[in-house]
Amino acid sequence: MKHTALTPLGAEVTGVRVGPLNTADTDELRTLLAEHGVIVLPDQDADDDDFLAFLRSFGETVFTVGETPVPGRPELNVISNVGRSTPPRSQFHVDTSYVRNPPAYTALRAVDVPAEGGQTLFSNQYRAFDSLPAMVREDLSERTVTHVVTGLDLDDDAETSAVHPLCATHPISGRTALYLSTPQRCAEVSGLSEEEAADTVASLLEHSTRPDNVLAHRWSPNDVVMWDNRCVMHKADHSGVVGDRVMHRGMVGG
Repeated sequence: MKHTALTPLGAEVTGVRVGPLNTADTDELRTLLAEHGVIVLPDQDADDDDFLAFLRSFGETVFTVGETPVPGRPELNVISNVGRSTPPRSQFHVDTSYVRNPPAYTALRAVDVPAEGGQTLFSNQYRAFDSLPAMVREDLSERTVTHVVTGLDLDDDAETSAVHPLCATHPISGRTALYLSTPQRCAEVSGLSEEEAADTVASLLEHSTRPDNVLAHRWSPNDVVMWDNRCVMHKADHSGVVGDRVMHRGMVGG
């Protein structure tokens, strides 16, 4: 296995096939994800069974209730612009952060790649934290954020909100990352008024997603991309897409 670091985050990994992994390869990829946030696995001749086996190497798969499952593969969901009269909308976010134990990893398998557009954007949340002024880091270090569900119709007994550290320590790297999501999902910040919390979240999101802190992945056929939700936010760029964009998504529990 070889990897090439990307800037300002991510690594392209070669010499590994998407499918069931041995323990050594899984551990190496976990370490790369903890360090670089995103791994890009190009030229993968993988189907959904291979993709699922790859995901299960990292742990138990999880599914966000309310998403559209892949036919015959209920552990995966479909992300697609096919048949839509308007483009999908996306903001920088972390997947399923409204539960107490959010997914550690998310991965996408390219099924159909558009002729133009359709990139996925990733932000380096380690660098977002490290580049804050020291006084701001100190002020935020003990604060928590209440994450809430948006846009999904869930059962009455489903988890719909969870409290997480705003400055979270990664369990593998030991580094600190800003743990944010879209403003609508960040309902409260401990110790701040509603207005102060909204202003703080908006400011931190703007800081986190400045262009020099974002990797724009341009999809190629047979790409598989995986990221660590504990140190990365992501967003699909649906502007200027020409052609079908179809991805199959899987997630691994934290």
